[in-house]
Amino acid sequence: MRLRLPRWAAVTAVLAVLAGAGTWTAVASDEPPPVHRADKALDIDGVRLDTSYFTSGGDGRRPAVLLGHGFGGSKNDVRAQAEQLARDGYAVLTWSARGFGDSTGEIGLNDPDHEVADVRKLIDWLADRPEVLLDKAGDPRVGVTGASYGGAISLLAAGHDPRVDAIAPQITYWNLAAALFPNGVFKKLWAGIFFSAGDQRGGAGKAGAKADGCGRFTAELCSLYQRVAVGGKPDAAARALLEARSPSAVGADIKVPALIVQGQSDSLFTLAQSDAMARTLTANGAPVAVDWIAGGHDGGDRETERVERRISTWFDRWLKRDTSADTGPAFRVSRTGGVDSTDGQATLRAATADRYPGLTAATETFALAGPPQTFANPAGAAPPAISAVPGLGGGLSGLSSLGVGLSLDFPGQHARFDAKPQTGAVRITGTPTVRVKVTSTAADGSAVLFAKVYDVGPDGRQQVLPSQLVTPVRVEDAKAGRSVTLTLPAIDHEVEAGHRLRLVLAATDLGYASPTVPAGYTVAVEGPLTVPTAPGLDTQAAALPWWVWGLPLLGLAVAAALLLTARRRTTAPAPDPELTSVPLQITGLSKKYAGGDRYSVKDLSFRVEQGQVLGLLGPNGAGKTTTLRMLMGLIRPDEGEIRVFGQAIRPGAPVLSRVGSFVEGAGFLPHLSGRENLELYWKATGRPAEDAHVDDALRIANLGSALERAVRTYSQGMRQRLAIAQAMLGLPDLLILDEPTNGLDPPQIREMREVMIRYAAEGRTVIVSSHLLAEVEQSCTHLVVMDRGQLVQAGPVAEITGSGDTLLVTLDGDVDDPLVEKIGALPGVGSAARADGGLLVRLDGGDATALIGDLVRLDVPLTGVGPHRRLEDAFLTLIGGGAA
Repeated sequence: MRLRLPRWAAVTAVLAVLAGAGTWTAVASDEPPPVHRADKALDIDGVRLDTSYFTSGGDGRRPAVLLGHGFGGSKNDVRAQAEQLARDGYAVLTWSARGFGDSTGEIGLNDPDHEVADVRKLIDWLADRPEVLLDKAGDPRVGVTGASYGGAISLLAAGHDPRVDAIAPQITYWNLAAALFPNGVFKKLWAGIFFSAGDQRGGAGKAGAKADGCGRFTAELCSLYQRVAVGGKPDAAARALLEARSPSAVGADIKVPALIVQGQSDSLFTLAQSDAMARTLTANGAPVAVDWIAGGHDGGDRETERVERRISTWFDRWLKRDTSADTGPAFRVSRTGGVDSTDGQATLRAATADRYPGLTAATETFALAGPPQTFANPAGAAPPAISAVPGLGGGLSGLSSLGVGLSLDFPGQHARFDAKPQTGAVRITGTPTVRVKVTSTAADGSAVLFAKVYDVGPDGRQQVLPSQLVTPVRVEDAKAGRSVTLTLPAIDHEVEAGHRLRLVLAATDLGYASPTVPAGYTVAVEGPLTVPTAPGLDTQAAALPWWVWGLPLLGLAVAAALLLTARRRTTAPAPDPELTSVPLQITGLSKKYAGGDRYSVKDLSFRVEQGQVLGLLGPNGAGKTTTLRMLMGLIRPDEGEIRVFGQAIRPGAPVLSRVGSFVEGAGFLPHLSGRENLELYWKATGRPAEDAHVDDALRIANLGSALERAVRTYSQGMRQRLAIAQAMLGLPDLLILDEPTNGLDPPQIREMREVMIRYAAEGRTVIVSSHLLAEVEQSCTHLVVMDRGQLVQAGPVAEITGSGDTLLVTLDGDVDDPLVEKIGALPGVGSAARADGGLLVRLDGGDATALIGDLVRLDVPLTGVGPHRRLEDAFLTLIGGGAA
């Protein structure tokens, strides 16, 4: 038995946060059946894999799903999807791959002998679970899905283990060597991000971290990266190693139904990678569907909700064998149908076909004009041209069809050849090609070029690079000239009438390694630009401008609302004189989902006072947005009431004029200035102009001179602040903000925090719903925590983070899972969970002195019991470990 501190010293800090999750935790809605999660560390060949197992419903057997995470992440990143799949009737197993999260081991980039072997052991584990449906002894009915790194493991698992029955890889690679060394050119920026992410996951002082900057990578991968990064050119050994760990190495063995989801905004794993997947799997006789989403590794809309729904339906068809499940079209591509002026993101519509057309269907040719052109590869390959910049574009590639993008070619470092302006619109779907002759003055006769096709506007100057994509190519033996056919990036892009196509070949690109020795290149076109058009796609009609259809409908809606609210007002509850100074009181509020059998909000009650900044917290699905929508009178509760300054809330209630909100997103007209948008909005309310207090709202929002610029020029942060200013018009006494910091960078988040604090400081009240716990802790005075539609706790931030029924027990060394479970089962203890620095132990009727005695009796190596005042831990404890 070991005792690390005197008992009287350990009792001094009965403070800190709230209860941790046990091994089994209810995490879904409060309506039966709940979703249960079991956390377990599995020992596989000396490596500890951190896993979570999700189930829901009765005792019957059901198919299983293995759900992998992306590179640099962990099992926690896919928890929400795992819970939903469990609710959909699957047994779901997530895990942190070797070298990530809390799993040990080294990163082998999905090495068949390690990461893939781990998945086979996980399938063995599933085969022993009583909840999992078996096709035969030791063979569970199992599907595998995941994005990026997790998408590749789904393909590899299907190729290495015949027990896999269906897969749904997302934004991933088929051949990693082709992805990182396309056409023999090193994709240095993305490769550097890879190895940087691996180094960060290792962390200073953690097991597996290395001083060579390779983090938890295996020695052979570390050597590969350093060799290629220093030399700037991939060698045969590097290509062979990555190819051996790629799905393409076992492509002939992947014969299961596959839903392939790939991103158009993706310079890391391009559409060519998914095309190779689709062609190989189709040739194997497997059912295949291909879905090109708008976003990808370069940003943009990942269409998460739609994609996850489609994956669940795919598994319904091929795992549950439900022949009525609609798995969607064989091919679907998301196309830009306009831009949302609130957040600057593209609005999407779908084009579909009953077969995958590939990347070269139904080509058209365009003659390119221009004589042979000579340009230079500069010394040191600097300054480089710019196409895609990982992490910087922020999804601009998704808006390229709207004339928005970021690209740069330096004079004297590129050649360009133009086609004639288009007489009609042309939709490119696939990979354009062109034949050129390249001559190089380099000593070895080689050239490295970066080919791209621009969409050039009628003025001949404005040009957009579709999806910000470029094709690198290494041309050998070009001293005397060499003819090559260039396959340009696969895109889905419409060239409007009056626009022209422009072929550019540059000597450098920021994302790639170019020769550092100066050289001259001469390029001549030897044929037309050939582009695929895939005419068989059925495209949804573009949405009409809202004013075409909206005004008549709006008039009808207003008339109906006036009739309805007039009737309701006659029966509305009388004002409560005792609450006239109370901004908000909610009592017994309940709202069921459509269908009426499950609650999104249930028996919710809380009160907000003047001058408070109240944070509304809860995991996804907790009912936060539903609550705010009811508060705004947008939807009616099934039970309970909401009173604002003593007035009962009904649609159209007069007291709503004292409430400002940013819940659904503001609809700005992009061609108008910020000030003009605000003035137009206020005019639409029909209230006197002098009541708008525009200048006061703008002073608080701190928009400055940007107000006079067109909204289309605004950054995301500026749009958010303009939306907040719109909500502040009229200086409402109660301001409601739903996720006001979405999409903002840290400086913009800080500015938003100051806006909220300034507004409340002038005697008003702010309610903010947010996932950013650190921001809530800094900006809010009070909290309401919801989970599964119900109130978990309400009160001042300091009280919640410093609640005395939870102790932080610091330890001298690790304790195993069985011991944590024993601590959670002690008399007077509600739960115990791991936390940074030790364990969070929530007391349930017990006291600190008794707890310390029990811990000593269990031989727990405790070193102290002290305060721990972090909102994140308090929140996670309250909602059982979930994420906001």
